[in-house]
Amino acid sequence: METTRQSTEQDRSAERRRRELLEAADRVVLRDGPGASMNAIAAEAGITKPILYRHFGDKGGLYRALAKRHTDALLASLRAALDAPADRRERVEATLDTYLAAIEARPQVYRFLMHPADDPADVPHPVSSAGADQAPGSEARFDVGRHSAPLLRRLGEELAQVIHDRVDLGPDSERLARVWGHGIVGMMHAAGDWWLGERPCSRAELVTGLADLLWGRLAAASDRAGGPGF
Repeated sequence: METTRQSTEQDRSAERRRRELLEAADRVVLRDGPGASMNAIAAEAGITKPILYRHFGDKGGLYRALAKRHTDALLASLRAALDAPADRRERVEATLDTYLAAIEARPQVYRFLMHPADDPADVPHPVSSAGADQAPGSEARFDVGRHSAPLLRRLGEELAQVIHDRVDLGPDSERLARVWGHGIVGMMHAAGDWWLGERPCSRAELVTGLADLLWGRLAAASDRAGGPGF
């Protein structure tokens, strides 16, 4: 019993420390955006880089932890918009606006997640002719697509489930809901990325334009019987 209690306390302490490190990483990302480095995050947390690696493995591990943290928060906001007491068109616009407002409010976080820069300190040193291992803590050049694609896929699957639960799309509804979910997320991501970089129109104008694009089939679809409605 005592061993179990100690193990539980150690797990809680490790989780608390991990949360503190993610909060330090958030502060650096808000300051430095996609250029946030493992060295800067370690310094912000008051630890050495090897300790940071011990918690997250490498920059990819830290990225995935931050991505989950921010995706969880975004999904909670999107679900609140979808559940708001309003008609369907208003909820479609509110959901689009929630996504765009999130990336507008924290553009540095968005750019870190979608356009992270290589951290020069994390690029491996050339291997010597003697075949020595690369420096401790070094890692392969950061692959943006390999890490950001799962984030978008998660959003697509979550939205697909919402559509499937709420909207009657007829035969093969589950497959079509996934087509819609991933398609809508791809549209929001591409349009939001362009808008955040160029600001060619107001956020409200972009929301209206995207809602108009989606509205035809959404307006005609019926709510799923027994579902929460959409």
